[in-house]
Amino acid sequence: MEDQKILYEVKEKIAWITLNRPESLNAVNRDMVKSIVGYCREAEEDPKVQVVIFKANGERAFSVGGDIKDRARQNAVAVEHTESPLVQRQAKNTAIPGTPAPAIAAMNKITIALLHGYTVGTGLLMSLACDIRIAAEGARLGVSEVRLGFMAGSGGTQRMARLVGIPKALEICLSGELYDAQECHRIGLVNQLVPYDQLIPAGEKMAASFLKGAPLALRYIKEAIYKGSEMTLEQGLRFESDLQSMVMQTEDAKEGPRAFVEKRPPVWKGR
Repeated sequence: MEDQKILYEVKEKIAWITLNRPESLNAVNRDMVKSIVGYCREAEEDPKVQVVIFKANGERAFSVGGDIKDRARQNAVAVEHTESPLVQRQAKNTAIPGTPAPAIAAMNKITIALLHGYTVGTGLLMSLACDIRIAAEGARLGVSEVRLGFMAGSGGTQRMARLVGIPKALEICLSGELYDAQECHRIGLVNQLVPYDQLIPAGEKMAASFLKGAPLALRYIKEAIYKGSEMTLEQGLRFESDLQSMVMQTEDAKEGPRAFVEKRPPVWKGR
């Protein structure tokens, strides 16, 4: 993208999506949302990519949330140009989403968020939509939307409750307070807590552990866990069995045991 507020790079089966607006503490405006959504689609469609890692430049913040000034400008424009209900409905259906969280959550690839400094509002919503969160010591996480007169959407309340339980999710979302990374690790909001200078290496190490697995197996494991968690145990077991049967028919499912017997690393084909 021309503005370079979002950077995109693919290295060794990992797509890196980097927030690059450190002068504004990586506050996410509409153009940045559009760029992130576009890069999510690009990574999803790239057969070379198996893991997507989200990170941010600048030492002070992963992201302080949505760009409030940008939102205020958009609201002012909306008031000045009131359209007919039909035009408003069409605009709503084609509008840029408020956060990239839905696009991140829709990905079949494994997603990891590397969090540091202030990780607030939209910044936290993005990370909640990822599969894995690794935080640097000293990071501060929270959803402050309630203090601005609205509530966290894009899965903020729903994913939060599924990760930390209803009582803690209520406390976090209702208070608007920021929570230390150590506490977030204790309650299960983040998977790992590492020193700041080890944040990127920690992400690379975890991605490397995932990349040892077969691509289709990774994808179906993710699907089994997410969709199965919304089913009864009996339904989940049946769904898991169906996916397992599909995986067992792949070339990779034959390559794995063969490589084990031959004492060599498997060569995954993704089929």
